[in-house]
Amino acid sequence: MKQLNLQKQQNNLRNKFLKSGVKMVGPETIYFSKDTRIGKNVTIEPYVVFGAKVRIGNNVTIKSFSHLEDCKLENKVEVGPYARIRPGSVLKENSKIGNFVEVKKSLIGKKSKVNHLTYIGDSEIGKFVNIGAGTITCNYDGIKKHRTKIKDKVFVGSNSSLVAPVTIEENSVIGAGSVITKNVRKKSLALTRSVQTEIKNYKKNNYVWNNRYQ
Repeated sequence: MKQLNLQKQQNNLRNKFLKSGVKMVGPETIYFSKDTRIGKNVTIEPYVVFGAKVRIGNNVTIKSFSHLEDCKLENKVEVGPYARIRPGSVLKENSKIGNFVEVKKSLIGKKSKVNHLTYIGDSEIGKFVNIGAGTITCNYDGIKKHRTKIKDKVFVGSNSSLVAPVTIEENSVIGAGSVITKNVRKKSLALTRSVQTEIKNYKKNNYVWNNRYQ
């Protein structure tokens, strides 16, 4: 009986949003909460889950296999596919969250992009920021959570780790593969690099190589 009531509730919510103009591809695969709020001209692809306290603005696209809870998406935002927007997050107008990105308790500024394979936690990201693939905000030291601040027009190269508390000032660039532990001044390039080692005419140990998969 409980399962039937849940299915009925979901069907009622889907019908309510369809009647209000929400475009749903595969509505039977989309799950809403009773308090979900959705604006005009919104498109939701299959297999999207809305937890409690989700607010969606106008002209928003939410792509397949995304999960949202206790968050706010302003107008013209794009999310997913395979994105997770966790509690306390605000995505400002024209921002974009791509595939395999997790955002927690963070603000993503206008026209900023976090396109793929990234964790943004306890952060404040300004306008026109680009976050490269594989970037992580290291917000937890084992005892406390710390905040990361990324100002306007910052470019963060791929596979970077930003160790909070840290502030990246405006118009700065973080070189790919860097571990940033100190504040970065505006209009600066910050990067960390270990020396690349190359051994010429290297010969593998034949015993190890031949037996490694046995």
